[in-house]
Amino acid sequence: MAKKGKGSDAVADEPALGLSAGGLSAGGLSGGAASASGAYRVLARKYRPQTFEDAFIGQAAMVRTLANAFAAGRIAHAFMLTGVRGVGKTTTARILAKALNCIGADGKRKEPTVSPCGACEPCTSIAESRNIDVYEMDAASNTGIDDIREIIEGVRYAPAQARYKVYIIDEVHMLSKQAFNGLLKTLEEPPPHVKFVFATTEIRKVPITVLSRCQRFDLKRVPVDDLVAHLAAICKSESQGASDAALRQIARAAEGSVRDALSLLDQAFAHAGGGMIEEEPVRVMLGLADRGRGLELFERLMRGAIAEALAEFRSQYDSGADPLAVMQDMTQICHEVTRVKVSGGTTHAGAPESEARRVGELGAKLTVPQLARTWQLLLKALSEVQSAPDGAAAVEMAMIRIAFAAELPPTEQLLRTAGSPALAVAPRGGSSASAPPAPPPLRMSATRNESVTAQAEPSASLAPVVAKALLLELRNFVEVVELAREKREARLVYALEHWVHLVAFERGRLELRLNPAAPATFPGELSDRLAKWTGERWIVSVSSAEGEATLADQAQAEEQVRHASAAQDPLLKAAMAMFPGARIVAVRDRDALVEPEGNGERE
Repeated sequence: MAKKGKGSDAVADEPALGLSAGGLSAGGLSGGAASASGAYRVLARKYRPQTFEDAFIGQAAMVRTLANAFAAGRIAHAFMLTGVRGVGKTTTARILAKALNCIGADGKRKEPTVSPCGACEPCTSIAESRNIDVYEMDAASNTGIDDIREIIEGVRYAPAQARYKVYIIDEVHMLSKQAFNGLLKTLEEPPPHVKFVFATTEIRKVPITVLSRCQRFDLKRVPVDDLVAHLAAICKSESQGASDAALRQIARAAEGSVRDALSLLDQAFAHAGGGMIEEEPVRVMLGLADRGRGLELFERLMRGAIAEALAEFRSQYDSGADPLAVMQDMTQICHEVTRVKVSGGTTHAGAPESEARRVGELGAKLTVPQLARTWQLLLKALSEVQSAPDGAAAVEMAMIRIAFAAELPPTEQLLRTAGSPALAVAPRGGSSASAPPAPPPLRMSATRNESVTAQAEPSASLAPVVAKALLLELRNFVEVVELAREKREARLVYALEHWVHLVAFERGRLELRLNPAAPATFPGELSDRLAKWTGERWIVSVSSAEGEATLADQAQAEEQVRHASAAQDPLLKAAMAMFPGARIVAVRDRDALVEPEGNGERE
C-alpha cells in the first residue's frame, strides 16, 4: 500500500496557495513559479487549496454540511467523495485529514475543526506528506485483498502522533470484489481512532454495501463563471495579463474541472510567452472553432446554403480548427438553440450579448422537429468523424446530409400534401440542384396486412421520407401482440400475453390493467414501441377496471374446454380404458392439420 510519510517526497505536496473570497491567501509559498528547490511547480499543484475556506469553488453545499457536522460533533467514520476528474476529491480528502487532526497553533485544541490552522505539527506534516498516521492508497494500482489486509491489520493500533488514523483510498471503485468484501466489516465497525475517506469518479461501480456505510458527498462541476473568476485571480497573482474572453475559452474547454482549467492555463502561459493571453491564440492552441463563426456555419446549414457552409468550414479548417471540435461545437449550438426555442431561456452562462441574440434569432426561425432531426444527424456525424480516416471529409459529408435534411417538411405535412404540388427539398443558396418533381398521389392501405402501394413511383429524393411516413393500422389487441411477435420482441410478447388485462382498445389508445409482475415502466415502453412501429402516437394508460382475462389465461381456458370435449369422445374413452394411466396431452382440430400424401397420422 502506498503510504504518505515514510520515504515520500516532501516537496510534492508542500503548502500551496488557495483562492478565498477575499483573493489569494498565502499557504506557504512566497510567490513566483518555482518552489524552494528551484523546480517549476505547475499551477494545479501550486494553487491547490489547503483549507475549506480556500477556493472550494462550486462546492458550498459540501462545505456547509461538513462545517455543521464538525460543529455538532457528528463526524462520520467514513466519507465517500465522488465527482468528475479535477473537482477536488483528493484535495478534500487531505483537508479532511488535517481538519480531523489539527491541534491549533498553540497546540491546545482538543477537538477536530473545520478550519485547520495550517501551522501546527499535524497540519504541516500532513501538508508535507510525512505524517505517519495519514495513509494514502491508489486503488488503481493496489487493487487486491492483500492491500486491504494491511489496512485491516493497521486499524487495530492507535495513532502514533495524530488524533486519528486517516485512510485515504483514491479511485476506490478499482478495488477487486474480494478487496471490497474484506473491507466491509472494518468499514462498518471501525475503531474510534480511525477514519476512512474514499474518492471515486465511478460511483456506480462501488458496491452498495460499501456506499451504505459511508457519508456520501457529490462534488459538482464548477460553473464557468466561477472558474473564470478563479483563473483571473491566479493570473493576477502570477502577474500575467489575460483577456476575459480567453479565460472563458479555457473554462469552457475544462468542462467544470478545476485541475483541467489550471493545466490549460499553464499551457496558455507558455503559449503567450510572457505577453497577453488573448482569445484567438487560445482558440488556436485548443484547436477550437471560433464561436461566432460556428454560429455562422450552423445558420448556413439550417437554411440549406451548402456551398457557403462548405466554404466556411474549409476556411475554419485551414485556420487550424480541428474537425471533431467543429462538430462538437455544432452539437452545442444545436442544443442551445433548441433549449432557447422550447423554454424561452438564455444561452449558457456568461455568453456575450451578441451570441445570445444570434441564438435567439436562430431559434425563432427554426422549428423543434428541424432541430431534433439535426441533433440526431450531428450525433451520428460525431462518431463518423472520430472513426473516419479523413475527419474533414467526414464533416463535409455530414454537413451535406444536414443541409438537405433541414429543408424536408415534417412527416405530418408529407401526409397532408401527398397529392399536392412538389415539395422543395433541395438546399438553397449556392446549390444547383433543382426541386424534384411532385410526387404522385399515394394510396394508403386500410389494414396492417395489406401492402402499401403508390399509383406511381415517387421521386428518389422523397422516397425514404414518404416510406417512413406511412402509417400501420392495428385493429385489435391481438394484432398488437402479433406485431410484437413479428418484430421478434419475445420479452414484450410474453408481457402482453401474461401481464396485460385489456380494458379498452381503439386506434392510438390502449387502456390496460397490469398484473403485479409488470414493471412500472411497461406502459411507456409499449407506447414507444407502437409509435415506432406504426408511425403514429399511442397513448397507453393503466386502469383499475377488471378488464378481460390475459391472453394466456384465455388460451388456457380454451384448452381446458377442448380437453373436456375430447374426453367425451367414445373412441377416445375406449382408448383411455385400454391404456390405464394415459392422459390427453394436446387436442388439435382435424381441419387444421396439414397431412402428407397418403394416410397421415391424426391425433
